[in-house]
Amino acid sequence: MQRLASDDDVVHTRTSGPLASAAGAALFSLALAIAGVAVPLLAVRAGYGVGQVGVFVAVSAIAQMSTRLYMGALMRRLPDKVFVILSGAVLAVSSAAIALSSVWWVFAVSQLLQGVARAFFWTGTQTHAVRVSRSAVGALAKVNLASGVGLIGGPTLAGVLAHRSPQFALGVGAVVAACTVVPASALVRLPPFAPASDGRKRGQIWRRPGVGAGAWAGASAGGWRGLLGSYVPVILDQARQSSATIGFLVSVANAASVAGGALAGWVRGTGLRWSLVLGILAAGIGTALVGPVAGTAVLAGIALAISGAGAGVLQTIGPAVATESVHPQERGEAIASAGTFRAAALFFAPFGVAGLVALMPLAVALTAAGLLMTVPALAVRRLRL
Repeated sequence: MQRLASDDDVVHTRTSGPLASAAGAALFSLALAIAGVAVPLLAVRAGYGVGQVGVFVAVSAIAQMSTRLYMGALMRRLPDKVFVILSGAVLAVSSAAIALSSVWWVFAVSQLLQGVARAFFWTGTQTHAVRVSRSAVGALAKVNLASGVGLIGGPTLAGVLAHRSPQFALGVGAVVAACTVVPASALVRLPPFAPASDGRKRGQIWRRPGVGAGAWAGASAGGWRGLLGSYVPVILDQARQSSATIGFLVSVANAASVAGGALAGWVRGTGLRWSLVLGILAAGIGTALVGPVAGTAVLAGIALAISGAGAGVLQTIGPAVATESVHPQERGEAIASAGTFRAAALFFAPFGVAGLVALMPLAVALTAAGLLMTVPALAVRRLRL
């Protein structure tokens, strides 16, 4: 029987396969970014209303949130590597299904599968990175930097491919997602986490200060990602921006997110709390500005860059703060808990805007959602990290 490497073995021997981890993050993010632009465009061109686009995206968030709730328990039974492998296969099926049919129930099933894939990949990858590194912030910064390759190139590629058809773009995305399985298989097979049988507290781990800070950061980052993958492409399309321009602008947001995450890797000590506060404010305010300036590509790009930089800081520091505040055997549960808040925001942000557009123009609804995203800054500011 093959021996499972322990966390200490991997940290000290440096055999965790960083190249495989980086390649997997880049490929998965590329496939996800293609879907983030192609799915809303396909929905609109298939005749679905603006409100229905938000509902479809919300289905993905519900699936991710539900899956995240069980990830802590699942990682006490299966190695984190298994979830990374499964995520690529599930995302490939998701993109392929919607490329073949735009029937409403196929849309719903496709988004459900995408949510499961997101939960598997990000929880598994982030947990693996933290377990094989001495610095959680540095490890997550590297993961986000690698995923940034796909997040930057994906939207632009999707915009170009969608000029032929959104279905064609999604077909390419399905192939890319399937390729994620190859580097994921090369990751070290770390043992599952030990059951919480040594007196450690169980349940409501998000109530602990560090995990709570990571959870609120995840909520703002999730709201940003949910809107970027739903109503941002739609409002740019309504402002008569071309598919290529829309893809490029979403790439700008993702590039800023990568830059913000990379800079966050250098933050330590008391700077962590204020970085979270500033990140939340930037993500929310930048998103709120997109609607009013959607008709001017340069201004829209600036607004998206501000929001992306803030979200990048949150995506790096949030999970790191959560994992460093708990017992090593609780790291997977801490990341899953913080990720659940992110997934919840992925649901409530587009779903909330879907409800608001029945009462007001999309630009106003997007502005309102962006301003609401800044509220967690109040909670994080009061926490002691």
